[in-house]
Amino acid sequence: MEINWFQVIMTLLGGLAVFIYGMNLMSDGLQKAAGEKMRNVLALLTKNPFIGVLAGALTTAVLQSSSATTVMVIGFVSAGLMNLPQAISIVLGANIGTTITAQLIAFKVGDYVWTFILIGFIMY
Repeated sequence: MEINWFQVIMTLLGGLAVFIYGMNLMSDGLQKAAGEKMRNVLALLTKNPFIGVLAGALTTAVLQSSSATTVMVIGFVSAGLMNLPQAISIVLGANIGTTITAQLIAFKVGDYVWTFILIGFIMY
């Protein structure tokens, strides 16, 4: 099987161009839509780096994609809603969230289901 390098390179460059165009579109949209309330929420979530890591992990757990979380954070930074130190904690949390999600899949959760049910019942 022969590899068509021209097609591979054009597909790679085309995909990269669409990705960068999407990032620019998202950044422009965030700049237009961002109000003071969104800026305050982001500042609150990233005021403490530990809370930023938790926010990143939670966002990744909900979205099931650290890449989506990272792309959103990059959009926030390029839109001027966050600064780099704030973004670092969320990206770190996104990576931790991905690791935790993968670890949960690796565990045989069915073996511990009654423990989780008991903990949930007690918390309720």
